[in-house]
Amino acid sequence: MKISTVKGTNDYLPKEAALRDYLMDQILKTYQSCGFQRIMTPVIEDIENLDKSEGGENLNLIFKILKRGDKLEKALEAKEEKELSDMGLRYDLTLPLSRYYASNKDKLLAPFKCIQIDRVYRAERPQKGRLREFYQCDIDIIGTTSLTAEVELIITTAQALKNIGIGEFKVKINNRKLLKAILTTAGFGAEELDSVCISIDKLDKIGLDGVKNELAGKGYAAASIEKLAEILSTKPFTLSKASEICPEEESLKEIQFILESVKAVNSELEIDYDITLIRGQGYYTGTVFEVESTKFRGAIAGGGRYDNLIGKFLNDSVPAVGFSIGFERIFGILTDIGYQIPDRKKQIAVIYEEKDFLPAMETAKNFRETHNVALYVKPKKTGKFIDRLKEQGYDGFFIYGQSEELQLIGD
Repeated sequence: MKISTVKGTNDYLPKEAALRDYLMDQILKTYQSCGFQRIMTPVIEDIENLDKSEGGENLNLIFKILKRGDKLEKALEAKEEKELSDMGLRYDLTLPLSRYYASNKDKLLAPFKCIQIDRVYRAERPQKGRLREFYQCDIDIIGTTSLTAEVELIITTAQALKNIGIGEFKVKINNRKLLKAILTTAGFGAEELDSVCISIDKLDKIGLDGVKNELAGKGYAAASIEKLAEILSTKPFTLSKASEICPEEESLKEIQFILESVKAVNSELEIDYDITLIRGQGYYTGTVFEVESTKFRGAIAGGGRYDNLIGKFLNDSVPAVGFSIGFERIFGILTDIGYQIPDRKKQIAVIYEEKDFLPAMETAKNFRETHNVALYVKPKKTGKFIDRLKEQGYDGFFIYGQSEELQLIGD
């Protein structure tokens, strides 16, 4: 039997689990304080729903579940690979939410403001920052086309990030409609736009030359590629620049409204338009946004508007927009810098001889008014045991029948 976890998954020691619990609790409390309500959905979804969810490259990372019994045997006999699976593990929380809303919309407020904090699964190649099992912390607003929904999500997410102590960050926004309008003026055809966006999304990783080479490899016109390269190399490419290219594009006003509204609510929050912001999921239809850590670099939250996804279940358009905090990225950052949970109760141990169990329990009860207390039978090598307590994050100990007062570890 193997004692190691499956690649791309983690065990968490008590100290790590405590930090994860604290972060999730702070995020949840912030979301709830802003009027969002928590829901829960299964990790398993129908494979047809997952395959048709427009999840971009994530569709290649679905963990599929084989059929069982006779159904699997028949599929194997037919040698039809696509028929082997009928279910899969969710790769994000947006598709399950869309199905959930379609199923329960008559029982929900309109617009519906919800929270999801739960596990998702992707068949990634495991590496630092890329797990196969990880948590997402989402808030979504369903049932309104108003841009105030975007503003509310940005403000709420920023407050959650502030409350967990991640440090300085900035918000970047774009709009899929504006980006596609700009690409059209560069000469790309309507059927080419999604593929071009996928290449632009790799700009940070492969650079402008890499994007140009990839687009050339896809067979797109050289003149269009050069025009796009000129646009992407313009620093900074402002909203004013975008309006010069597409002066009639309505989404310009949408971005401007969001920028001005966020600043009016929170003047200290840094927020800017970024033409290179894509977001990988194909289901985004309008605004997309991302939060980038100023100190640690890299995205720590992201989301956007997906007005067509729920309609796949209902055959009726239902507007929706969501924002997701990159929980694992933040947990990794805070762990690396030795982050300490603020205002936590000190953890202590009451150590006792087995004959003194009942009075030691009473002692522990008294300590619990101000501390988190664990009881341990006194081991033979008490010194080594106290060292282990320190390693596990304990703040002190009390040896019943020997200590006169609580002894803090390290004092």
